[in-house]
Amino acid sequence: MRVSECMTPAVEIASPDDSIQQVARTLREIDAGSMPVGENDRLVGIITDRDIAVRAIADGKGPDTRVREVMSASIRYCFEDEDLADVSEQMAEHKVRRLPVLNREKRLVGIISLGDLSLSDGSSSGEALSDISQPGGVHSQH
Repeated sequence: MRVSECMTPAVEIASPDDSIQQVARTLREIDAGSMPVGENDRLVGIITDRDIAVRAIADGKGPDTRVREVMSASIRYCFEDEDLADVSEQMAEHKVRRLPVLNREKRLVGIISLGDLSLSDGSSSGEALSDISQPGGVHSQH
């Protein structure tokens, strides 16, 4: 099965110049924990509710803080034509719960999450969840 067959195609995108308050409101409205950050039609980062809490609020930054100040600029992503099992392994290896999905022209076309994996193929999502839930990972904020 390909990523395009189970990803979520409708994705809200934050701008690096948005305030974290704007992003937090959007995350609440769409019931999500993260948003890709785009600039000039390119993916430049991702911001999570955890980034807002740990990199902004915990350091005393206010609601007008710009996304670019707290987003994760090192982005893991996958392509829409990749095999779902391979992407599940990548998510487990890098301990991420969701990945932006790009087409081969590197344009954002969706997002894939553990929830999407579980709805499509329980075995790969179970293994991914087990590995992702281990402490650590690229975006771990010690």
